[in-house]
Amino acid sequence: MDGRDWSLFLQPYEQAVEELKVKFKTMRVELKIREAYAPIEFVTGRVKRISSILEKAKRLGVPPDKLDTGIEDIAGIRIMCQFVDDIHRVASLIRNRKDLTLVYEKDYITNFKDSGYRSYHIIVEYPVQTALGYTKVLAEIQIRTLAMNFWATIEHSLNYKFKESLPEDVRGRLKKAAEAAFLLDTEMTSIRKEILDAQTEFEEQSNVVSKVLKGIQDLYYFHRVREAAQFQMKFNELFEKEDYQGLSQLSFDIQVAIGKAKKGGQS
Repeated sequence: MDGRDWSLFLQPYEQAVEELKVKFKTMRVELKIREAYAPIEFVTGRVKRISSILEKAKRLGVPPDKLDTGIEDIAGIRIMCQFVDDIHRVASLIRNRKDLTLVYEKDYITNFKDSGYRSYHIIVEYPVQTALGYTKVLAEIQIRTLAMNFWATIEHSLNYKFKESLPEDVRGRLKKAAEAAFLLDTEMTSIRKEILDAQTEFEEQSNVVSKVLKGIQDLYYFHRVREAAQFQMKFNELFEKEDYQGLSQLSFDIQVAIGKAKKGGQS
């Protein structure tokens, strides 16, 4: 058993994972604001367990003093996308970043594994500022669709159970499931416009409801109780009818009333 201080060894990787998660989540928010659509659905991350590091080092023949260079996925980031095209967009955005260095890429979507595994992997070198100075760690960024991730999660669990020696019938059924998942991704891509239009409409409707209710609360804050109550009744009526055009007009009217309330408070 390796006698190193594992907490100290893993600390830079933990820091790298936390920083990269924040950066990619921030990227998602920025793209949403700039383009009204973000190719990133959500981001997760993890640091490999000690037992998994040791098992992989043994399998690959990596000596204990070379773990930092021989095991490339001790720090792991997973970025989930809605569509296959989004994966390539995210990969391009990562390539252009200046806060990390691209080491190499593995395209398991175009060149999927025999098992059916599909994912896009990018190995990067990421700088971490520790209490004792500056260091660089390797991290693996996996970019997948939700369907790919569902399949890969199941495969990982089964491989763990069967110690990487899946029974032939299970292997065959998994491969068929992978093909079905890819067909699902293909079908979703073919109706991408309809999906995005529906999502945009839902978000716009949610936003106008939130804006109306916040505006009504603002009127209460300015002690315009009667106006606020009238707007609330109108909101209830329009929301019951699912009249979002009417709600948009109501939102405008409320903002006008708030503007008058502010002027009245300043006089």
